[in-house]
Amino acid sequence: MEITPEIAKKLELLQQKYSALGQDLLSYLDGLLYADVTTYWDYIELDTLLSLQKPKTKFPDEVVFIMYHQITELYFKLSLREFEQLGEKENIDKSFFISRVTRINRYFEALIKSFEIMIEGMEREQFLKFRMSLLPASGFQSAQYREIEIYSTDFINLVAKDHRNNIDPSATIRSMFEQIYWKDGATEIETGKKTLTLTQFEDKYKESFISLGEKCREKNLWQVYLKLSPEDQQDQKVRDVLRTNDTNVNVNWPLAHYKSAVRYLARENSDIAATGGTNWQKYLPPRFQKRIFYPQLWSNEEIENWGRGWVEDTFKGFK
Repeated sequence: MEITPEIAKKLELLQQKYSALGQDLLSYLDGLLYADVTTYWDYIELDTLLSLQKPKTKFPDEVVFIMYHQITELYFKLSLREFEQLGEKENIDKSFFISRVTRINRYFEALIKSFEIMIEGMEREQFLKFRMSLLPASGFQSAQYREIEIYSTDFINLVAKDHRNNIDPSATIRSMFEQIYWKDGATEIETGKKTLTLTQFEDKYKESFISLGEKCREKNLWQVYLKLSPEDQQDQKVRDVLRTNDTNVNVNWPLAHYKSAVRYLARENSDIAATGGTNWQKYLPPRFQKRIFYPQLWSNEEIENWGRGWVEDTFKGFK
C-alpha cells in the first residue's frame, strides 16, 4: 500500500499527539491492528440495554411501564449534559445559549408527546395490580428530574409557594431545601407525615442535591442568561427558549403525568393513592405549585393564571 502524503501527515500528527503524552505511537498502532472492528450492537451495548427490564410481576404491561421510565431517565441525562455545558461555558453568547436550551426543549417535547404511551398504552386493570408490587417506589424519586430543576433556576424558586416570600434568596441552600416544594407531594394524605418514599429519597440524595444547589448558585440557567449582554437578554429568541423551557418542565410535563394519574387512579367515590402515597392531586397540577423558573419573563397576569390555559386545552374532552 502506498503511503500517500495524506496518510503521512496523519501519522505525523499522531506521532506528535502521543509523544506529547509520553506514549509510543507504535504500541497504539499495534492495538489498532489487533482490535476488533466496532459493531452497532457492541457500541450501544444492545444486549445489556435489552436485559435491563426486570418486571416484578407476570403482567405484560409492566414492561411498558419500566421501559418508558428508563427512556425518560435517558432523556433527562441528555438534558443534564446541556445544562452542564451551559453552566461551564466561558464568554457565553446568544447563539450557544439558544442552541443548547433548544436541545433541552426538544428532549422534553419528545417526552411530553410520547407520554400517550403511559396514558393509553397499558391496561388499567393490569396497572392497578402490578403497581402494588412496586411499593414504595415512585417516579417522584427521579433524582435526575430534581437535578434538572436545580440546574434551571435560582433555588428560591423551588421553595414551596407558601414559604417562598418568607425566605431570603441569599439564605443557605440547606435551609431552603427544607422548604422545597416537592416535599408537600410526598406526605401521607391522612397524617401529614413523610412517606417512606420521601424518607428513602432524602436519605440517598439530600446531600448531593444541596451540594448541587450550591454549585448552581452562579451556574444555573437563569444565571447563565444574566451573563449574556443586555442586548442579547432582550432578544426575543433568547427569551422564547427560556419561556418554552419553563412551560415544558413546569406545566406540560406535570400535566402529562396528571392525565395519566386521572386515567389510572381517579374514580367516582375516592381517588386511588399513587405508589408511595404521593399526593398526586395536589402535587401535579401546575396551578397549585406555581413553580416558575423564570418569573421575570412572565407578566403578572400570566403568573396569576399559571397553567390554567394549558390545563383547559389539555383536558378538553378528556375522560
